[in-house]
Amino acid sequence: MNFVEELRWRGMLHDIMPGTEDLLNKGMIAGYIGFDPTADSLHIGHLTQIMTLIHYQRAGHKPVILVGGATGMVGDPSGKSAERNLLSEEILQNNVSCIEKQFSKFLDFNSGTNSAEMVNNYDWFKNFSFLDFIRDVGKHITVNYMMAKDSVKKRIEGETGMSFTEFTYQLVQGYDFYYLWKEKNCQIQMGGSDQWGNIVTGTELVRRKGGGTAFAITTQLIKKADGTKFGKTESGAVWLDPAKTSPYKFYQFWLNTSDEDAKSWIRIFTLQSQIEIESIEKVHDAAPHLRVLQKALAQEITVRTHSEAALELALKTSDFLFGNGSLEFLQSLSGAEVMDMFDGVPKFNISKNELSAEVNIADLLVDKTQIFPSKGEARKMITGGGISINKQKISDPLYSVSSNDLINGSYLVVQKGKKNYFLIIAQ
Repeated sequence: MNFVEELRWRGMLHDIMPGTEDLLNKGMIAGYIGFDPTADSLHIGHLTQIMTLIHYQRAGHKPVILVGGATGMVGDPSGKSAERNLLSEEILQNNVSCIEKQFSKFLDFNSGTNSAEMVNNYDWFKNFSFLDFIRDVGKHITVNYMMAKDSVKKRIEGETGMSFTEFTYQLVQGYDFYYLWKEKNCQIQMGGSDQWGNIVTGTELVRRKGGGTAFAITTQLIKKADGTKFGKTESGAVWLDPAKTSPYKFYQFWLNTSDEDAKSWIRIFTLQSQIEIESIEKVHDAAPHLRVLQKALAQEITVRTHSEAALELALKTSDFLFGNGSLEFLQSLSGAEVMDMFDGVPKFNISKNELSAEVNIADLLVDKTQIFPSKGEARKMITGGGISINKQKISDPLYSVSSNDLINGSYLVVQKGKKNYFLIIAQ
């Protein structure tokens, strides 16, 4: 597999330094991408770079993951309009540990010569004094060179300006490249297109300080077809940690992509071949309402990020909420899984004592939960067949509910129409 050609046909390649492709064609080359540990989990905004490393290893090269325990203390100004909050060393080390575990799902760390390797730049910066740094590193890169970077110019010309801390970021990242080139024979740095300036500073430091040659590859920044930011939802970022974003929500994010986005994202975020993708597209175009493209994308990326079991749970959850899923599925879930499944759904708490005797359904939906503003409206919806309790359609306004109806002794699932859910929690 030709790594650069793979990025090209998938629409991932943005820029490449002359000579990089020739170098890669000579044999196995170590190349790295840096990830700053600003949180205790990666999110889908990191997936492009994760996929880049996967393709790199599949092409026979050695992927190196640099987790920025040191650079995370500084803050990368690239693409930022304001300086971010600096994290404590303790929080950063915890974040690094969490991120290291996540990478084991995506890369092979035991394959021999081209096995993935993870490094932390805190290891070589923790004993590097300020005076040593400005003497041994700072003297090789001029202020004029640093000021010419777009990430620097935009911030200096903006309202917030740029602190000295952020100004030095490209030197710190540049030294990472020099260190890995010298100690790990790492000849290529990869990253998003917004990292080009920082990466090139590293190649310059390798040339000026080490008298060597290093190379750069950047990938396209992912944007949604409608212009909105990729990876953000109304509830925030879509995380790779199942405790922060459940596999069901993760699956739904990809399933709900537009046709236009799905056609580009299936190339970027799956390992399916060009022939396989074009075949899926033909099936999709013949019946777009079946969302074949989105399902193929969502299923593969959910399995890779989580597991087959997580995908199965996501599919069953989707079937319960939007299809003909059975009540037995809900009964099999833990309390935390139920709450996650109904995240964003209106919830009402009532006392179990209130259900110790039978309660008329209209009283339940109006007086005890405010699902309906009036009993007249509730009864009208009930007689019209628009209300279900625990997936059972209720058409009798005299129907009563009791504690015997509670799922797992705790929940009542109310469905108004086809898609409007309410969760009643008995405590």
